[in-house]
Amino acid sequence: MRNRQVLLSTVFAAACGLAACGQNNDDAGSASRTGALEVNGLQTPAAFADIADTQERAAALFTEMAKVIQHPRCANCHPKSGGPTQGDDMHPHNPPVVRGEAGLGATGMECTTCHGEANVEFASMEGSIPGASPWHLPPESMGWQNSTPSEICAQIKDPERNGGKSLEDIVKHNGEDHLVNWAWNPGEGRTPAPGDQETFGALTAAWVEAGAACPG
Repeated sequence: MRNRQVLLSTVFAAACGLAACGQNNDDAGSASRTGALEVNGLQTPAAFADIADTQERAAALFTEMAKVIQHPRCANCHPKSGGPTQGDDMHPHNPPVVRGEAGLGATGMECTTCHGEANVEFASMEGSIPGASPWHLPPESMGWQNSTPSEICAQIKDPERNGGKSLEDIVKHNGEDHLVNWAWNPGEGRTPAPGDQETFGALTAAWVEAGAACPG
């Protein structure tokens, strides 16, 4: 129980700090901490507390996490091959780009050529260039576009396909990572992922605590 409290507290504290970037998620974060069942379209761990079977609860928690993981704000940067996609319709990146070494783009056309530390709105039309530093793609082994929640779950748990992360690392990544946080602060012209990072991190911690079982 103590380990659970420490783990959840770490996720909550980090996510609260990140919420100050971009949109104000204070109200949503407060709701998830006080037992609300839903935050901005994403159910909180409290919504699954009555599922007695831990495997069933873990599977249900990951299915809820998949609402974020499969959302265009996340899936656009997790292609199985080639370069990223963009937009809510997940069309090919324009201009065409490639993953390149370490996911940073091709030499002479790195991701940071266009993507800076923050979103930049276009001066003469609607929309914006997304930004968060450093902006990059994950390894190809972490591509999951068009995969099912069950397939993504198995992939995320596999250190050979998740960048060598432990389950505790995944909790920390989902609750604290700056690029994960960008999904709720995506700039003009993009639909944010459901929920907020605090709720997503808390769902991840609850999934791990319940045994990290995957949906069927």
